[in-house]
Amino acid sequence: MIVDDTYVARRLLLLGEWDAALAALGPDAAPELRAEIAVDRWFFRIDGHEEAEKAVAALDPASPTAHLLTARLAYSRLLFRYAPRPDDRAVAEAGYRAAAESGDEKLRGWAEYHWAVLLDNIDEDPAGALPRYETALEIATRTGDGYFESYIIRHLAPHKEPAERIAMLRRSLHLRAALGARPQTVAAQALLADNLPEGDPERAELMRTFRPGAEELRVGWLLSEN
Repeated sequence: MIVDDTYVARRLLLLGEWDAALAALGPDAAPELRAEIAVDRWFFRIDGHEEAEKAVAALDPASPTAHLLTARLAYSRLLFRYAPRPDDRAVAEAGYRAAAESGDEKLRGWAEYHWAVLLDNIDEDPAGALPRYETALEIATRTGDGYFESYIIRHLAPHKEPAERIAMLRRSLHLRAALGARPQTVAAQALLADNLPEGDPERAELMRTFRPGAEELRVGWLLSEN
């Protein structure tokens, strides 16, 4: 039986087993996948920034993936207030713009989404963010990418009226759970719980459910918030 290192690494990535995913990659594995996993681990755990930066630095700096991941690192330093650099805001937007103009439709969707999050969370500019969320959502739904959709509607939901917001957060949770994306599912449980009223039995159950998962996976921003 031939073991596909890329497949194994991607399945481990979905489970939040970032260290095992990196260890599963052979010496000839695509550096883009290694960088993607390292950046994902840093973002969820708020740990391993130097390793993530080294993995991204190993890519062709002109490649769309390098642009996107470089931008994500810059954004995350701003978001987590992790030794932010004076040019991080400009680097993030430039990277997202370059990735969006790469000609790859799916990559364009992710770039538009991340660009929207930058405008939303860092600039507090929902008017600028919403059209980019909508562009990303159109690409996700047209291509049938439920994983990508779960990310977009998670961030679109706070801009909706309460009933629609809760419906979108539930859909994001269900999409992630169905795909076995464990860190994303835990994050979706936490956000849905945070948007339900005190005393709601569903909220209480979600709180009981997500905390052990967040602790096991060491999801830094969930542990610090809760």
